[in-house]
Amino acid sequence: MIVNRSAPTATVVPILVYAEVEPALEFLVRAFGFAEHLQARATDGRIHHAQLRVGEGSIIIGRQGGPFRAPRPDEVSQSVHIGVSDVDTHFAHAKQHGARIVNVPHDMPFGERQYTAQDPGGHWWTFSQHIADVAPADWGATEAPHQEQPA
Repeated sequence: MIVNRSAPTATVVPILVYAEVEPALEFLVRAFGFAEHLQARATDGRIHHAQLRVGEGSIIIGRQGGPFRAPRPDEVSQSVHIGVSDVDTHFAHAKQHGARIVNVPHDMPFGERQYTAQDPGGHWWTFSQHIADVAPADWGATEAPHQEQPA
């Protein structure tokens, strides 16, 4: 197996578009505690895209251009869900560092405690902590039959 130091190691990597990467990068590191992995600059010297690490996952943020655009005001086209060990502490930190809170921490019927925040670029982030092991049927969901994943 080839390991590429220039690519995220996570299987699924969200890519979010911002009008400008620099302020988004600074905010995500400061408010949400992400770790910067690398950045690539365009010929004009501005950051074109950056890779961030969070736990065992990765996020790529890129600059608006071509067919890619940042969310418009009052528009949400996607949301990112991140697992954390202590949602209340994470919430307090994010709020202290300027995250716009969409939903305060609350317990969900499926065994998670969550809050949702919006970053200055308009993206929504839901941070979630496991608080109980709840069977899917106990809150109205059904499990899909097990399927083999392609290699």
